[in-house]
Amino acid sequence: MELILLQKVANLGNIGDRVKVKSGYGRNFLLPQGKATVATADNIAKFEARRAELEKAAQDELKSAQARAAKLEGTKLSLTAKAGGEGKLFGSIGTSDITEALNKAGHKIERSEVRLPQGPIRQAGDHFVQLHLHTDVTIDLPVVIVPEE
Repeated sequence: MELILLQKVANLGNIGDRVKVKSGYGRNFLLPQGKATVATADNIAKFEARRAELEKAAQDELKSAQARAAKLEGTKLSLTAKAGGEGKLFGSIGTSDITEALNKAGHKIERSEVRLPQGPIRQAGDHFVQLHLHTDVTIDLPVVIVPEE
Protein backbone atom coordinates (compact mmCIF):
# COMPACT_ATOMS: atom_id res chain seq x y z
CA MET A 1 0.00 0.00 0.00
CA GLU A 2 1.48 3.37 -1.01
CA LEU A 3 0.72 6.38 1.18
CA ILE A 4 1.63 10.05 1.48
CA LEU A 5 2.56 11.06 5.03
CA LEU A 6 0.68 14.08 6.41
CA GLN A 7 2.72 14.09 9.65
CA LYS A 8 6.19 12.98 10.65
CA VAL A 9 6.04 9.34 11.74
CA ALA A 10 8.90 7.81 13.73
CA ASN A 11 10.90 5.19 11.83
CA LEU A 12 8.87 5.81 8.66
CA GLY A 13 9.34 9.30 7.21
CA ASN A 14 8.63 13.02 7.18
CA ILE A 15 5.75 15.13 5.89
CA GLY A 16 5.19 14.57 2.17
CA ASP A 17 7.16 11.35 1.88
CA ARG A 18 5.61 8.64 -0.27
CA VAL A 19 6.05 5.37 1.58
CA LYS A 20 5.09 1.77 1.00
CA VAL A 21 3.68 0.09 4.10
CA LYS A 22 1.85 -3.12 4.82
CA SER A 23 -1.85 -2.71 4.22
CA GLY A 24 -2.82 -3.48 7.84
CA TYR A 25 -0.50 -0.77 9.23
CA GLY A 26 -1.85 1.77 6.78
CA ARG A 27 -5.51 0.80 7.09
CA ASN A 28 -5.61 0.33 10.87
CA PHE A 29 -3.17 2.99 12.15
CA LEU A 30 -1.97 5.62 9.67
CA LEU A 31 -5.23 6.35 7.84
CA PRO A 32 -7.65 6.45 10.85
CA GLN A 33 -5.34 8.74 12.85
CA GLY A 34 -4.93 11.15 9.92
CA LYS A 35 -1.19 10.61 9.68
CA ALA A 36 -1.33 9.61 6.01
CA THR A 37 -3.52 9.48 2.92
CA VAL A 38 -3.60 7.05 0.00
CA ALA A 39 -1.22 8.10 -2.80
CA THR A 40 -3.62 8.69 -5.69
CA ALA A 41 -3.15 11.41 -8.30
CA ASP A 42 -6.03 13.41 -6.79
CA ASN A 43 -4.69 13.13 -3.24
CA ILE A 44 -1.18 14.09 -4.36
CA ALA A 45 -2.55 17.31 -5.89
CA LYS A 46 -4.55 18.08 -2.71
CA PHE A 47 -1.47 17.45 -0.56
CA GLU A 48 0.74 19.77 -2.63
CA ALA A 49 -1.88 22.52 -2.22
CA ARG A 50 -1.86 22.04 1.60
CA ARG A 51 1.88 21.35 2.00
CA ALA A 52 2.81 24.75 3.49
CA GLU A 53 -0.12 24.62 5.94
CA LEU A 54 0.83 21.13 7.16
CA GLU A 55 4.51 22.03 7.53
CA LYS A 56 3.64 25.18 9.51
CA ALA A 57 1.39 23.14 11.84
CA ALA A 58 4.21 20.62 12.35
CA GLN A 59 6.68 23.45 13.17
CA ASP A 60 4.23 24.94 15.70
CA GLU A 61 3.77 21.54 17.34
CA LEU A 62 7.54 21.05 17.56
CA LYS A 63 8.06 24.52 19.10
CA SER A 64 5.32 23.81 21.64
CA ALA A 65 6.95 20.49 22.61
CA GLN A 66 10.37 22.17 22.92
CA ALA A 67 8.87 24.86 25.18
CA ARG A 68 7.30 22.16 27.39
CA ALA A 69 10.67 20.34 27.52
CA ALA A 70 12.45 23.55 28.55
CA LYS A 71 9.87 24.08 31.31
CA LEU A 72 10.44 20.50 32.57
CA GLU A 73 14.24 20.87 32.47
CA GLY A 74 15.68 20.63 35.97
CA THR A 75 12.48 19.14 37.42
CA LYS A 76 12.98 16.25 39.81
CA LEU A 77 9.89 14.27 40.75
CA SER A 78 9.60 12.76 44.22
CA LEU A 79 6.96 10.15 45.06
CA THR A 80 6.27 8.26 48.28
CA ALA A 81 5.11 4.67 48.29
CA LYS A 82 4.74 1.93 50.86
CA ALA A 83 7.79 -0.31 50.86
CA GLY A 84 9.18 -3.28 52.72
CA GLY A 85 12.41 -3.45 54.70
CA GLU A 86 14.74 -3.76 51.69
CA GLY A 87 13.11 -0.98 49.66
CA LYS A 88 10.87 -3.25 47.60
CA LEU A 89 7.54 -1.53 46.96
CA PHE A 90 4.17 -3.01 47.82
CA GLY A 91 2.75 -2.67 44.32
CA SER A 92 4.43 -0.47 41.72
CA ILE A 93 4.68 3.03 40.32
CA GLY A 94 3.34 3.22 36.76
CA THR A 95 2.70 5.80 34.07
CA SER A 96 -0.58 6.98 35.60
CA ASP A 97 1.08 7.68 38.98
CA ILE A 98 3.84 9.71 37.33
CA THR A 99 1.36 11.61 35.13
CA GLU A 100 -0.80 12.45 38.13
CA ALA A 101 2.20 13.73 40.13
CA LEU A 102 3.45 15.88 37.23
CA ASN A 103 -0.01 17.36 36.68
CA LYS A 104 -0.25 18.24 40.39
CA ALA A 105 3.15 19.93 40.09
CA GLY A 106 1.78 22.15 37.31
CA HIS A 107 3.10 20.38 34.20
CA LYS A 108 0.52 19.32 31.61
CA ILE A 109 1.51 15.77 30.64
CA GLU A 110 -0.57 13.04 29.02
CA ARG A 111 -0.26 9.44 30.19
CA SER A 112 0.77 8.34 26.69
CA GLU A 113 3.79 10.68 26.82
CA VAL A 114 5.35 8.87 29.81
CA ARG A 115 7.64 5.98 28.89
CA LEU A 116 9.03 3.49 31.39
CA PRO A 117 11.96 1.74 29.64
CA GLN A 118 12.37 -0.94 32.35
CA GLY A 119 8.64 -1.31 33.03
CA PRO A 120 6.82 -0.23 36.20
CA ILE A 121 9.02 0.92 39.08
CA ARG A 122 9.04 -1.67 41.87
CA GLN A 123 12.03 -0.52 43.93
CA ALA A 124 12.59 2.58 46.08
CA GLY A 125 15.43 4.87 45.06
CA ASP A 126 16.48 6.97 42.07
CA HIS A 127 15.09 6.16 38.62
CA PHE A 128 14.84 7.82 35.20
CA VAL A 129 11.61 8.08 33.22
CA GLN A 130 11.42 9.19 29.59
CA LEU A 131 8.90 11.84 28.54
CA HIS A 132 8.17 11.55 24.82
CA LEU A 133 6.65 14.98 24.10
CA HIS A 134 7.05 14.88 20.30
CA THR A 135 8.61 12.65 17.65
CA ASP A 136 11.80 14.72 17.95
CA VAL A 137 11.59 15.72 21.64
CA THR A 138 12.31 13.15 24.36
CA ILE A 139 13.66 14.08 27.79
CA ASP A 140 14.80 12.04 30.78
CA LEU A 141 13.08 12.95 34.04
CA PRO A 142 14.68 11.89 37.34
CA VAL A 143 12.19 10.26 39.71
CA VAL A 144 12.95 9.55 43.36
CA ILE A 145 10.81 6.94 45.11
CA VAL A 146 10.85 7.55 48.86
CA PRO A 147 9.81 4.53 50.97
CA GLU A 148 6.95 5.12 53.36
CA GLU A 149 7.36 3.09 56.54
